[in-house]
Amino acid sequence: MEVTSAAILMGIAASIFIVFFAFGILSLKEGERRAARISMLIGVLGASFYMLMSFTPFQIRLILLSLHLALILITALALLLPAKSVVPVDGERRERFDEREVLFARRVLSPGSTAYQQYYAMHPEHLKYDEGIQKLSGLLASHAKNFDPLIFPTASASFEVTAALRHAVDGTVAATQTAHSSETRTRYVKGLARHLGAVSVGITLLNPGHVYSHVGRGSGTYGAPIQMNHRYAIAFSLEMDHAIMSCAPQAAVILETARKYVESAVIAIQIANWIRLQGFPARAHIDENYRVIEPLVARDAGLGEIGRMGILMTPELGPRVRLGVVTTDMPLDPDLRNPDPSVFEFCGKCTKCAENCPSKAIPFGEAGSYGGGRRWKLDEEKCFHYWNVIGTDCGICMSVCPYSHPNNWGHNTVRSLIRRSAAARRAALYLDNLFYGRKPSTCHPPEWLSLDAGS
Repeated sequence: MEVTSAAILMGIAASIFIVFFAFGILSLKEGERRAARISMLIGVLGASFYMLMSFTPFQIRLILLSLHLALILITALALLLPAKSVVPVDGERRERFDEREVLFARRVLSPGSTAYQQYYAMHPEHLKYDEGIQKLSGLLASHAKNFDPLIFPTASASFEVTAALRHAVDGTVAATQTAHSSETRTRYVKGLARHLGAVSVGITLLNPGHVYSHVGRGSGTYGAPIQMNHRYAIAFSLEMDHAIMSCAPQAAVILETARKYVESAVIAIQIANWIRLQGFPARAHIDENYRVIEPLVARDAGLGEIGRMGILMTPELGPRVRLGVVTTDMPLDPDLRNPDPSVFEFCGKCTKCAENCPSKAIPFGEAGSYGGGRRWKLDEEKCFHYWNVIGTDCGICMSVCPYSHPNNWGHNTVRSLIRRSAAARRAALYLDNLFYGRKPSTCHPPEWLSLDAGS
């Protein structure tokens, strides 16, 4: 019995060392040196403690093992037993939103133009703010605060590629419809999206609240009512580079954003083209040529929930994604939305994005009622003002979010526990603060990417 108890304690010491040392190595690969140091320190200290205990008198060892087993049991029950949620998630939106009110659409209105006069006649309350925005540097401007002479032109080049693709969102439909089952089509289109680079993909029935009411950007007449009669919407997510996003809000962020707009456009257009070749109408929705509100479509397609920062939180990568959507009449099998209150509850406890938001656009406190559902309301005007000062789309909220860690065994284990247990949510917040801190981590860009404008 004495030998067995000592062996158990040595086994515990070895397990602690292996787990925390492995997580430390994983953190080093992610560029998270603080997390690596803390993890390895915990591994060494924890293993040392149990190794020393294996040499103590038998009675002390027995007490320690009993306490240890009791602690393991209590922790397992707290972390593994599901807790019933009492927090309602954001509901389905049925109201339609006018795309002309989108800040990007307002930013490009030319003073004195017919569209300019038309919009501010309807919304004089926006005129003062928008006139102020027009005086700022603007996104990718050479005199913006975070201008970089290498990176900004590269991002501009990517946006020009997306602009060149805007005419390709729709096209001619084949005269003959293929006879595949909806199950076959659904399986194929999801596989195709993943093959082309999507992290996740889902399908939902298109409802009125998904569709903008009037044209604000892209093809079509400005201000024209939007008629989108497609029955289905295919939504997919693309991962944004973790190392680059750690540099938010420096110039590299908009480089990555522009790249993902190109990729999402290419994927959406390919899927829409394939559907039309099957004999069914389809439209891709890409940057500055949308007809739908992508985050709402993606949420209802089961890709995630809208979090505190006002954007989609995916189970795999949190907010560190860009989205793409294709709408169509091709018969498909919609995914049943299974609301995940754990994300909503986690955001309710975590305020890291709000604390670190330089424009103070992300709210603290509880979610409120907005747009037909329960959610937090981002102050978009404060956020957009900051973007137009620094010249990038910021991204600090993405970089500090505990859900944004890479998609690997270590972080996926935590995500799985968060979905299951209220106790795990509290523990995950504490551990994220311990390992990564409350403030943005050190920027670790790829070697080829110089953030020094003078280099």
